[in-house]
Amino acid sequence: MSTWNIPRLVIAGTSSGVGKTTVMAGLCRALKDRGLRIAVFKVGPDYLDPTYHAMAAGTASHTLDGWMMGRQAVLNTFHRATRNSDIALIEGVMGLFDGASPVSEEGSTAEVAKWLQTPVLAVIDCSGMARTVGAIAHGLATFDPDLRLAGVLCNRIGSKGHLDILRRGSSNVPVFGGLPVAATLGFPERHLGLHAASHSGVKDDVLTEWGKRVAEWFDLDRIIEVASAAPALENTEDANLGQQQSEAVCRIGIARDAAFHFYYEDNLRQLQNLGAHLVPFSPIADVDLPDVDGLYLGGGYPELHADSLSANQAMRERVRAFANAGRPIYAECGGLMYLTSAIRTLDGTSHPMVGLIPGEAVMKDRLQALGYVEVETTGPSILGAAGLRFRGHQFRYSELQDLAPEIDRVYRIQRRRTGDALPEGYRNQCVVASYVHAHWASNPMVAKGFVRSCAAAGRSSSCPP
Repeated sequence: MSTWNIPRLVIAGTSSGVGKTTVMAGLCRALKDRGLRIAVFKVGPDYLDPTYHAMAAGTASHTLDGWMMGRQAVLNTFHRATRNSDIALIEGVMGLFDGASPVSEEGSTAEVAKWLQTPVLAVIDCSGMARTVGAIAHGLATFDPDLRLAGVLCNRIGSKGHLDILRRGSSNVPVFGGLPVAATLGFPERHLGLHAASHSGVKDDVLTEWGKRVAEWFDLDRIIEVASAAPALENTEDANLGQQQSEAVCRIGIARDAAFHFYYEDNLRQLQNLGAHLVPFSPIADVDLPDVDGLYLGGGYPELHADSLSANQAMRERVRAFANAGRPIYAECGGLMYLTSAIRTLDGTSHPMVGLIPGEAVMKDRLQALGYVEVETTGPSILGAAGLRFRGHQFRYSELQDLAPEIDRVYRIQRRRTGDALPEGYRNQCVVASYVHAHWASNPMVAKGFVRSCAAAGRSSSCPP
C-alpha cells in the first residue's frame, strides 16, 4: 500500500470560544505569506468557521466529521484535499475531547487527530492566567496517551511579559506563542455562531493583520517543524473516488447568496463527480431560475432576509412552477423555510414564501433543535428508494407550525443524543425538504439518487416516481 507525506497540524482548544478560528485564520495567512500552499479543514458540523479558513488561505475548507462521515471518508477527504499542498491545518470543534458523546471520543477533534496521526496545538484562553496554564496543558497532554499534544498557543494575553510567564508556567508542554487581546479585530457573531466571512464585513486587511501578529508572536519555524514531523499516512483511497465524469448528465441550480450558503464541499463535489453541472443563483436578487434540471436549496439565514426573499415574488413563482412541472428540489433547513408558506420573524411579521410546504416557519428566541441525527427514508423520493440511511445534524431556531396534516413525511429521524425518533422529511411531488443538514459521505447513494432524479427530469420533464 502506498503512503504519502503532508506536514499537518490540528488547532484544538479547551472549549468553544477560546479563539481557535482567530488562531487558525492568522496562522493560515502567516504561512501563506511565507509562500506555502495550505489545505484547510474543520472538524465538526460547521459551515461558518470554514469561510474564514477559505478567506485566509485562499482555498476551500473541507469538513472532517468522524460521526457523520466515518473514518474512511475522513481519510479520503483529507487525502484528496491535500494534493498539491505544502501543509494542512485542521481546526477542531469545541474542546479537544468533546464530540457526540461525553463518554467516548466519537465525533471529537481527538478522534480525527488520531485517525490522521496529526500533532495537536491547543489554544487556551489565558486572560488572567499564569501557572494554571501548565495544569491545563498537562491534563490535555496526559488524558489520552494515544494523542500527541505538541504544544500550546495562548490567546488573549496581556503582553510579551505575560507570554513569558505562561511559558515558564507550562514546564512540561511547550508554549509556541500567544496572541494579545485585539477587540477591534474580532470576528462578528450571531445566533448560529460567527457570521460567514463573505457576509460579515470582515475585510482582508483584518486577516492580514492577524497574519502579521501570528508571525510576530508565534514561533512559526518551530510550528512548521512540528507539522513536518507528522508520520507518513497510508493511502487507502479508492483510485476511482474523486474522478469526475467527462460529460455532464444534468444541471443543478445551487442557491447561493446572503440567505443561502451552508453547503458541505464534499456534497457538492459528489454531485459534480456524478456528472452534475452546478449553476449558482440567488433567490434574493435573481428574477428567474437558470436553465437547470433540479434545485439544491441549502441552509443559511433566510429569516434575516425574509423581506427581500418575500419581495422577490417573481423568483418565488418560478420555484413553485419548477416544482409543479415535476422538477426535483432538495432543501435543507433554511431551504425548507424558504419553501414553506411563510417565515414569521421574531417581531411577529409573517413574510410569504414559496408555499410548496404548507406551513409556517416560526422563529424563536432560543434553540429548537441541536445535535446529530441519523435518517432513514420511509418512502421513495428524489433521493432514492425507501430504506436509505444517512447522517447529519440539526441547528435551528425555528419550528414549523400549522403544517398541513396531509403532507407526506419520508424521513424517520433518530436523534443521536436521546435516541428519540420522529417523522420528518417533507415531500410534495418532487420536493424533499428537511431541517437536517446531511453529509452525504455517510451514504453516497443519496447524491447518486438525487443526480439520477435530476437527469431523468431533464430527459422527460418529470422526476421519477
